[in-house]
Amino acid sequence: MATLRRAVSGALDLALPASCSGCGREGKPLCPTCLPALDARLDLPGGTPIGLPADIPSPLLQLEWCAPYAGPVRGALHDLKYAGERRLAEPLGAAVARRWSRTGIGADLVVPVPVHADRERRRGYDQAALIAEVAARALGLPCVRTLARRRATIAQFELGRDERASNVAGAFGLVGGEGSVEVAGRWILLVDDVVTTGATLAACGDSLVRGGASAVSAIAVARER
Repeated sequence: MATLRRAVSGALDLALPASCSGCGREGKPLCPTCLPALDARLDLPGGTPIGLPADIPSPLLQLEWCAPYAGPVRGALHDLKYAGERRLAEPLGAAVARRWSRTGIGADLVVPVPVHADRERRRGYDQAALIAEVAARALGLPCVRTLARRRATIAQFELGRDERASNVAGAFGLVGGEGSVEVAGRWILLVDDVVTTGATLAACGDSLVRGGASAVSAIAVARER
């Protein structure tokens, strides 16, 4: 049933004209006027301070993002996540690839940050996985959905900064268990839609390192303050 729902939804996406998530103009999911908002940080050097309350959270070696969570970028992420506008994965994933191509210090495998299976079934897709697949293709890297969310968590935006790390602690695991051949010895690039404190990315990184990953970096489309 879920597969049929995704197929029908995808067909409707292609049949109906898109409206720009930034300004509402009919034609593309992000029009030429709003699209450049995704590259707000493209020309900033890697390692630019990101304003987290502490250093980049362990075990991440690098944490990047494309743009502030505002304006057309916020609209695009909202429409992808809640309005079923999967066509937005293309420009969002392409922006991730552009930023990582400019600033990334390494990675040989792309892994999306997973939503809980129940949420993916209700939505029909995982928005971070769609973004990651586009980014990986543009970067010429394989993309593997090797992480699973073991338990449902409270949405991070509903919590204070001090509560976010405990909310996601132990929430992620490897699909194949620790020692998975998919991540052993690999440098992983985690991809997510939005980052705030980095707690979710760090929790994913912990699972990957326990599973044998040699290093973990991360990038998100947007950062929410």
